[in-house]
Amino acid sequence: MSQPTGPRPRLDARGAVDLSALARPATPPPGTPGGLAAPGAYVLDVDEASFGDLVQRSTSHPVVVVLWASWSEVSSTVAADLAALAEEDGGRWLLARIDAEANPQVAAAFQAQSVPTVVAVLAGQPLPLFQGAYPKDQVRAVVDQVLAAAEANGITGRVTPAGPDDSTPPAAEPDLPPLHQAAYDAIERDDLPAATAAYEQALKENPRDSLARAGLAQVALLDRTRDVDLRAVRDLAAGRPDDVDAQLAVADVDVLGGQVDDAFGRLVDLLRTVSGADRERVRLRLVDLFEVVGGDDPRVVSARRAMASALY
Repeated sequence: MSQPTGPRPRLDARGAVDLSALARPATPPPGTPGGLAAPGAYVLDVDEASFGDLVQRSTSHPVVVVLWASWSEVSSTVAADLAALAEEDGGRWLLARIDAEANPQVAAAFQAQSVPTVVAVLAGQPLPLFQGAYPKDQVRAVVDQVLAAAEANGITGRVTPAGPDDSTPPAAEPDLPPLHQAAYDAIERDDLPAATAAYEQALKENPRDSLARAGLAQVALLDRTRDVDLRAVRDLAAGRPDDVDAQLAVADVDVLGGQVDDAFGRLVDLLRTVSGADRERVRLRLVDLFEVVGGDDPRVVSARRAMASALY
């Protein structure tokens, strides 16, 4: 099975722009071509916003979570097998499907290193089950073990089957502040200078506006990579390991493509070999890319420590 390069940067699509959409098409919605089958009576699609509710449900009945990705046929097959078993068992347990790329914080919480990753949740406690391809008969045996463990711990409730009227319309997103909306609209029409100006004005009015700061960094990344030839950028960086411009350019395209650890590692290593103005350029680019990925991302936390070590 092919291995993913890791979760993509977590970007606020309303505060700025979802860069991951430029690197790979959006996941088709369930029930549409290319997506998973529509959820059944005992199958639920979960994201970061609804994850807390899922954990709470695990106190009354067993939950089995499958972390999957649209590009992985194996994960789609495992998700389909689990959905069939959930239907067969008629409410003894709930299957929760989570798009690992769209919900990197949940994937990180489950320490998912690849897709599919299957984990049970019993009374809020995760129980790793398996990763990768698994024959359906073996999946059946694993689920039976989960049910036995749940019964031993008194978790024997039944899942209320979902019906056509059970879905609650999502709450409307709050309006963006005017300058953020102006930036978002400018990005939509591919007017990056206007988006930059709007975010810069937002920061002038409120220097603590973290969404504007992140948006400015994301727009700058889009601008730097707008017309790049990926192959040429990578070939140049490989042939000129001491060329600061070449290494900065390939770090940009790595972040854009989701290879965040590669980008950070490359620039931290470069930081140790350069001095003067070049050193400051590399440091500032790292800081910008930290904003793009998000300060609470564990890869950023680790890279910040490495950067500090390289500098001092």
